[in-house]
Amino acid sequence: MTPADNAGGKQDSTDVRKSGQKTGSGRPAKKSNQSSKKPHNSSRYAKRVDEVSAGGLVIDKSGSKGLLIGRLDPKDASHERLLWSLPKGHIESGETPEQAAIREVGEETGIKSEIIRSLGVIDFWFMASGKRIHKTVHHYLFKEIGGKLAPQVTEVDDVQWFPIEEIISKLAYPDERKLIAKSGELKP
Repeated sequence: MTPADNAGGKQDSTDVRKSGQKTGSGRPAKKSNQSSKKPHNSSRYAKRVDEVSAGGLVIDKSGSKGLLIGRLDPKDASHERLLWSLPKGHIESGETPEQAAIREVGEETGIKSEIIRSLGVIDFWFMASGKRIHKTVHHYLFKEIGGKLAPQVTEVDDVQWFPIEEIISKLAYPDERKLIAKSGELKP
């Protein structure tokens, strides 16, 4: 009986592979010859981009309505269907999630608000402009303190107050519906 090439344990498997000797299976080990490999074509893989945003649900002064933004559904051929969601936007350099949430709600809706509490964080993936986007969104519950209802011209198609009990059914995105459903009491 002939012992295996690596019998005796003097050489570990990584050393065997590097030296080009046989592995314990009796098959020749793969050589690591970098020059024979084809160059990596990174253009066929989508670049990963991480984004962090903040926003949430504003409750009106009466405590009976919640504020949502509407954007036209790009998949709707009639260009009439609105997708309702919570106002939110990117956190700018030097901002905390809370500061960004207050600023973004004001910019997108025209309503001034203050944070009551955190509702939680949602993260999700999507494709845009050939990039894989990993987005994390910090959500807060707000109470209205002023302002005038007005959609942000460049980003929002409509903004409306809805009865609190209708908020979940109005939200277009399942993650936001789930977040609000598990949030408990929504009154300030």
